Amino acid sequence: MSTGRTTTDDGFPYTLTRTLDAPVEEVWRAWTTPERYARWAHAVPGSVEMDVRPGGTWKSTMLTPGGDRFPLTGSYLEVAENRLLVLGMDVTGRPAPAEMALELDEEDGRRTRIVLRQTCGTAEERDMAEQGSTMLLDGLSAFLAEGPAD
Repeated sequence: MSTGRTTTDDGFPYTLTRTLDAPVEEVWRAWTTPERYARWAHAVPGSVEMDVRPGGTWKSTMLTPGGDRFPLTGSYLEVAENRLLVLGMDVTGRPAPAEMALELDEEDGRRTRIVLRQTCGTAEERDMAEQGSTMLLDGLSAFLAEGPAD
């Protein structure tokens, strides 16, 4: 599936792919519901706000394993429910947001293939972003394995 955006132009791209043991609707809700997102994405409880529509904004404060708090803000660039989410992430000192695309494909009605893509300005930024995204996908996998608990 193409997002219509170029996310690999003149930079340092990475792509992560996972198959999750949950229907696509559950994966979508985990990414787009503040309370659910906070539970698996290492966010400070109560810090997540989401206006999930093209041009809508989001924010959260991430909690590092060492206890540091890292505020994040951005906007939604593309939204196609249960299929595609393109996030713009505000980066200090950069005129344009960093983009991260999530593509979801349902497999057999019970599993979801997720592809996460991002292009960074330097190899160091890419390595850090890829590590963070891997942690996100690990947290998402564990959350989904627990089952839908609201």
